[in-house]
Amino acid sequence: MTNLQRRVIVAAVGVPLILAVSFFGDVLFFLFIILVSSLALREFYILSEAKGARPSLPVGIVIGAGITLAFFHGGLQRWVSGLVGDSFWFPTQPQLFLIVSICGVLLIMLVELFRTKGSAMANIGVAVVGFMYVSLFLATLVGVRELFLPLDFPMMRYFQSESSFFDPERIREVYRWGGYTVITVFVCIWLCDTAAYFAGLGFGRHKLFPRVSPNKTWEGSIGGFVAAVGAAIVMKILLLDYLTFVQAGIVGGIVGIFGQLGDLVESLLKRDAGVKDSSAIIPGHGGVFDRFDSLILVAPIVYLYLDFVVFS
Repeated sequence: MTNLQRRVIVAAVGVPLILAVSFFGDVLFFLFIILVSSLALREFYILSEAKGARPSLPVGIVIGAGITLAFFHGGLQRWVSGLVGDSFWFPTQPQLFLIVSICGVLLIMLVELFRTKGSAMANIGVAVVGFMYVSLFLATLVGVRELFLPLDFPMMRYFQSESSFFDPERIREVYRWGGYTVITVFVCIWLCDTAAYFAGLGFGRHKLFPRVSPNKTWEGSIGGFVAAVGAAIVMKILLLDYLTFVQAGIVGGIVGIFGQLGDLVESLLKRDAGVKDSSAIIPGHGGVFDRFDSLILVAPIVYLYLDFVVFS
């Protein structure tokens, strides 16, 4: 089987799965992001070993899962309320995130007291950067999905009726918008990568960042940006009624810029570690870190834009 055949088969299986878990959301999507972030964090830590660091993988994964859980705040709160009732005090999402982050950094440092592998300073630094860069940034995609719960979504702005808060069909419609939004992010990333490759192949003349990625060109990057913006606008027409055309274009622009920067950042880390791929876990595609490097930078920017600009 050729490398191209492996890539096509993996894409044929993986793409529908990703779209399905994004659409249904809730615990399924939360577990999917936990899996992706844990595997990507493992590969990030392995890359760091080439530079002499020896971060604690189990501790990093546990902290990363806790951070992701903080962005699944609504689902977690419903589960806790079902167990102990509404009288139990439950932290807000920012409080829960701070609790996990502060305890996580403290745990990393305390665990290092009992380890003798590598440099303690390098281990702590890589461990903290790893779960903040990989786990936190990917966890914000759960935050994007959960923004479309009725208590967090500005229902009155879009439906102009207090009954919208209690209308099951309205609630389902809004939560579907969350699934379509995450799907839009993935589609924009995939089309951006594809368009950048073919635009660079056909028209590429000027190197974008030869020190980090010698094959990328400005022409390819511009082609990827245009494709991402166009894809977001098409998705707005088809599925995203809550966005204006300008807002959809901005989402596409975020993908077109930060998705390509995420790819460059990961290329820099791999070049520094002296490897071509972060792993070989995905046949024909390399590692999980390789496949989701664009999403790692895109997700938090989209989350901040939706939460603090579109829904503010």
